[in-house]
Amino acid sequence: MTKTVELVLTPSENSRIEQSDDLLKKYVIESLRHDIDIIGDEVIIIKKNKRSIDARSRHPKIKLLLNVYINEDPPLEPAIKKFPLINKSSKKVIIIGAGPAGYFAALELLEAGIQPVIFDRGKDVRERRRDLRAIQQFGIVNPNSNYCFGEGGAGTYSDGKLYTRSHKRGDISKALNIMVQHGAHPDILIDAHPHIGSNKLPILVQKLRETILNAGGEIYFDSLVTDILIQNNSIAGVIVNSEKEILCDRVILATGHSARNIFHLLKNKNILIEAKPFAMGVRIEHPQELIDEIQYRQKERDEDLPAASYKTVAQIEGRGVFSFCMCPGGLIVPAATAPGELVVNGMSMSRRDSKYANSGIVMQIEIEDLVKADSAPDPLICLEFQNKYEKLFFSENKAGDQAAPAQRMTDFVNRKISSSLPDTSYIPGIFSAEMNSLLPEKIANGISKALVEYGKKMKGYFTEEGVLVGLESRTSSPVRIPRNKETYEHPQITGLYPTGEGAGYAGGIISAALDGQNVAKAICKLQI
Repeated sequence: MTKTVELVLTPSENSRIEQSDDLLKKYVIESLRHDIDIIGDEVIIIKKNKRSIDARSRHPKIKLLLNVYINEDPPLEPAIKKFPLINKSSKKVIIIGAGPAGYFAALELLEAGIQPVIFDRGKDVRERRRDLRAIQQFGIVNPNSNYCFGEGGAGTYSDGKLYTRSHKRGDISKALNIMVQHGAHPDILIDAHPHIGSNKLPILVQKLRETILNAGGEIYFDSLVTDILIQNNSIAGVIVNSEKEILCDRVILATGHSARNIFHLLKNKNILIEAKPFAMGVRIEHPQELIDEIQYRQKERDEDLPAASYKTVAQIEGRGVFSFCMCPGGLIVPAATAPGELVVNGMSMSRRDSKYANSGIVMQIEIEDLVKADSAPDPLICLEFQNKYEKLFFSENKAGDQAAPAQRMTDFVNRKISSSLPDTSYIPGIFSAEMNSLLPEKIANGISKALVEYGKKMKGYFTEEGVLVGLESRTSSPVRIPRNKETYEHPQITGLYPTGEGAGYAGGIISAALDGQNVAKAICKLQI
């Protein structure tokens, strides 16, 4: 017999259950007595299915959804993937980009006995840290190794949130299990909003790399693809670092949402790409204690509760203004990918124990906002708009480093320069600026009105303790690379397979991983 049991627990009860299987079994038996008569001799096996926090009441609860097997065996746990060593002289596919789309595509190819050969412009996760320190401490941006570029992609050092709404895109459980098998905590299999943390993701990424290499895949860092070779509208190979020619007939393009060189390359070669709407705004930081108090309705957060998060949206003049990539107990980080631009993002460590909470607050930019009626948009129009404002924000800082313009929330709404700024997690530093004059007018007005609305929904959110830091502009790719819905192949170039965030088909680690898997499966079907 199989039963589904939901336990509604106090945070302290949940913590005790985490430490004791016997206590969990006791709670389950008590719950089951309402449905069936348990004498006491049954063999009961309990598997956790989902865990979430319900903070709607004054006393937050932890909800545990359990599958309970009574006198029967549960389904077998997914087997640990073992990839046999493939013959390196066999079929090959080049993958450009070592982010989640690229690495999970590589694993899928290996399962089918196809060798992935990966080229990434950046460095491996360990070497990448030096460049992150350089941008944080000295404002030096390495255009090939930063918070967006390098092994693991943008997500590696930008939080590691695994929540996705893309449940129809692929086998999420398979992707999560691969992560667990490579070092992620098993809790990601049951948490409603799973999260790994920027301190632990690099280890996982390194283990994924080792799996790919041990199975016969090849991975090359510091390898910028500078040209794509086309013959008769078919892929013929790639040029790496402007000198090395690698011939092939299939390329998976998994370069991420900030690989502007690829977008320009495709346009210059008359390969079809399209302008894509994206969102732009600011990153807002509050004391974590304040967000805890608002969300949990407690003056002091229960020690058994995690740092509180929030998600909010307001409709302003027919356009959504919404929170993006909310990081409880997190840090704001510099995410520029070239000198002369200023971009911020957010991240958290696994424990989410910073005293700050931050979130992007952004508004969608539509293509019609940027082009005249009845005119065909340039495919790079959204990218150029994005870059224009990144350069504008950078130009406000006369020191020429990565210190960012900032303004207290209340001063922003009242269009008043802040005479002082609160402490911040942003290591390069912040300085007072008139953010209304820096942001596009429509976005500035939309965010200003939305903040007042958020304050009505979350009492205490609209406060001078909140600080706006800009610019948050890398929310998604401003370009889409078209592909056939069934084959995942570019409609114009045979053998070119756009995937992940950079191609405009994903919005996070898991959705990018799933998209990479799907593209690889489509290639495997061809039995190359």
